[in-house]
Amino acid sequence: MADNDTQTAAPATETGSGDLFNTAAGWVLFAAGLGLGLSIIASKYFHGDSPQRPEQLGYVIEGAEVEGGPAAEMSIAEALTLVSAADGEKVFAKCSACHSIAAGGANGVGPNLHGIMGANVAAVSGFSYSSALAGFGGQWGWEEMSEWLANPRGYVDGTKMGFAGLSSVEDRAAVALYMNEQGSGLPLPEFTPPVEEDALEGEDGAEAGGSGMVTESELEDQEANPESDASTPSL
Repeated sequence: MADNDTQTAAPATETGSGDLFNTAAGWVLFAAGLGLGLSIIASKYFHGDSPQRPEQLGYVIEGAEVEGGPAAEMSIAEALTLVSAADGEKVFAKCSACHSIAAGGANGVGPNLHGIMGANVAAVSGFSYSSALAGFGGQWGWEEMSEWLANPRGYVDGTKMGFAGLSSVEDRAAVALYMNEQGSGLPLPEFTPPVEEDALEGEDGAEAGGSGMVTESELEDQEANPESDASTPSL
């Protein structure tokens, strides 16, 4: 009889455990569904899926935005004052895989560059230029060479030169300066440093001092020694 009672009670126990699991699972699913629903409602209400800038800002910090955009690149004329031909020789190592630069050097993937500065564009004999460069015209001046070295395909659309370019104006100036010493001798462009505002204010002050006006210290000296400088004008 004991065995029969045990066997009869076991299914009831298993059924109770199953009901408890189903109840817990139901609550978990309910909580998950409730959380998802609240998330969707909140997103729609607060525009979380498409944030928009309010018409009137709560607090604006004046001067937070930089005016004028990025700083302008220095001119090639200024860059030439900061580099040397020795610097350019090091940078030219990137070009030597395709170009020779010695006098009488052979053309390779690119033309020989001896005497290139000041020469006509696409004028090296024996080299087959692209039609785009052959019809470009002009000469290789400092500005032209700088723009070409910065982005060959951007400067001459359709050129066969696959070089990505030199982003640094100092590197471009150094290479051009080095090439200029290899059979060119093109005069360097003149560079006039910009006048600082402080210097201008100092000049204005100097002009004001020499305009015949008497400063406060000079007036005090004149009152203390009236005979020391009879030529000093009075206010």
